[in-house]
Amino acid sequence: MPHIQLADDLPGITAGFAFHPETNKPMRELAHILLHTSGNEAFSSRDRELIASFVSSLNTCYFCQTSHGAAAAHLNGGDASLVNSVCRDFRTAPISDKLKALLAIAEQVKIDGKQVTKHLVEEALNYGATDIEIHDTVLIAAAFSMYNRYVDGLGTWQPRDVEVYSQMGKRIAEEGYFKP
Repeated sequence: MPHIQLADDLPGITAGFAFHPETNKPMRELAHILLHTSGNEAFSSRDRELIASFVSSLNTCYFCQTSHGAAAAHLNGGDASLVNSVCRDFRTAPISDKLKALLAIAEQVKIDGKQVTKHLVEEALNYGATDIEIHDTVLIAAAFSMYNRYVDGLGTWQPRDVEVYSQMGKRIAEEGYFKP
């Protein structure tokens, strides 16, 4: 049950956006810029969505973990096993060492940005990460800690039907974040 008067038919973050539309546009734009890349194969939307889902799993935000996990799965040919593996233990997941190093940075940002060490950054650079990929990883992790707290702090309705998230993930993966 939401803590304030939110729309009954809107799940998760969309209920907060509808309640206070002025926050809708900039928050969606930030998510779109951070997650919905076009043609950047080096740091793909799939990998960015994996980071968003991973951070959301650490924050135990069901709505964000599941919706962004569904987007990552859609971008991974519909296979959710990679998302599950990353959220369970990214260190043993079948992903590149570069992405593992970026997830290690994201993990520390979720705890406290000051926990990101020179060693973690150097490791990411050694595995081929660019400065922009490190920057965006830090910003994705920080933003998703905020988005997660927004969704859960309002006590939003979070459906448990996996198909709802599958459709949401497909739409996000294909269109980005500007359509409700």
